[in-house]
Amino acid sequence: MKLCIASLLAGSAAAFAPVQQGTAVKSTELNAMPERMWNKMVDKTERSKAMPFLPRPINLDGSYVGDVGFDPFFLSSIPKNFAGFIQPPSWEDQGEGIPTLYWMREAELKHGRVAMLAWTGWLAADGAFGPVPFRFPGELYKDVPDSLHAHDIMVSQGSLGFMLFAIGFIEFCMSSVLVEVAKGESDREAGDFALDPLHFLDGKSKEQIDEMKLKELQNGRAAMMAFSGIATQAALGGSEFPYLVPYPEVLDVTW
Repeated sequence: MKLCIASLLAGSAAAFAPVQQGTAVKSTELNAMPERMWNKMVDKTERSKAMPFLPRPINLDGSYVGDVGFDPFFLSSIPKNFAGFIQPPSWEDQGEGIPTLYWMREAELKHGRVAMLAWTGWLAADGAFGPVPFRFPGELYKDVPDSLHAHDIMVSQGSLGFMLFAIGFIEFCMSSVLVEVAKGESDREAGDFALDPLHFLDGKSKEQIDEMKLKELQNGRAAMMAFSGIATQAALGGSEFPYLVPYPEVLDVTW
């Protein structure tokens, strides 16, 4: 019993003893906070043009056409090499890789272009541009009631499987230029596939070319929202052009 009491008293005294210098240094090192990633993701000296209550994302410096600083989640500031999405790093040296903003602009342009085609195709197949809907020849395509149900019908028939293969092949071929960009073998701008069959850009100045690029970008952004809108309206019941949802009449409720 005496030994137990002596041990408790010794432990209590040790609790109030001064901490050794070595222990204090170690505790400070453990409690030290690492540098915040936030300081590398934003420029605190400038505000976002689109959202002035937020600081400017570090990568949105206006060098890209159509850059208005709209990135409320600061996704463009995430430091990441996206070259690994194209091919594994173990295959070959990827060089400088593909920066975040380049990858996002590539994806934005591609989605915008697809959305413009999708919006036009959806409305054309539902007869929005004339008295007769635009369809491929054949009873199979003529009997499709509307664009909303075309997906499931084409999947069951097999046409969409071939379309998926064709698009996948095109994507595989297009990714080769991104490999060159990642390795530093190409200075290609994001989304530039040198596709100008009507020669709209021939003889144009840089300001005029940038204006054309801005129009494409803005139309692509609008098309992404427009296609989402008509697909939602059609799924809610307005499957025919102009995709008005037949909401039930409001009942007269007496309280």
